[in-house]
Amino acid sequence: MNSTADHLSTREDLVWRAFFETQVLFWRRLGQQLQQDTGLSEPDFAILSALVQAPEQRLRAFELSGVTQFEKSRLHHHLNRMIGRGLLTREQCPGASRGTVIALSPEGVTAITTALPIRAAHIRQWLTDPLSDGQIDSLTEISETLLERLRAADPPQATPSTGCA
Repeated sequence: MNSTADHLSTREDLVWRAFFETQVLFWRRLGQQLQQDTGLSEPDFAILSALVQAPEQRLRAFELSGVTQFEKSRLHHHLNRMIGRGLLTREQCPGASRGTVIALSPEGVTAITTALPIRAAHIRQWLTDPLSDGQIDSLTEISETLLERLRAADPPQATPSTGCA
């Protein structure tokens, strides 16, 4: 490879630029379409998706932070906005004098139930439909390799539960 410690090789630079621009445009397009078609932002969708998959559709805020990878204060402010919009509720932990859980409201269930098939159509449109089966397999393998390395560098995340202890 034609690289030095200070600079990317031509090949490294090409893969980096293609990867970076694809990510930026992909997420911009998905975010715009999601907002336009459902009224939800990407953070809304991430939080609602995490909760709809959680036991009893509720999680502690720190668990949501681990699942969504949102920084604590950003998550706190966003949860308050979603509660204000009626998508979520904050409930006292059952049987505990302290602690709360974030739960889907009926409006939140409706919003995510409506948004999931719309998001699936967007993913097909921009990610899977343009690729052959072999390209999808290659992209999956590449993504899993990168994810494994990135996850290994991160501290372990909280396992979702409804425990309030």
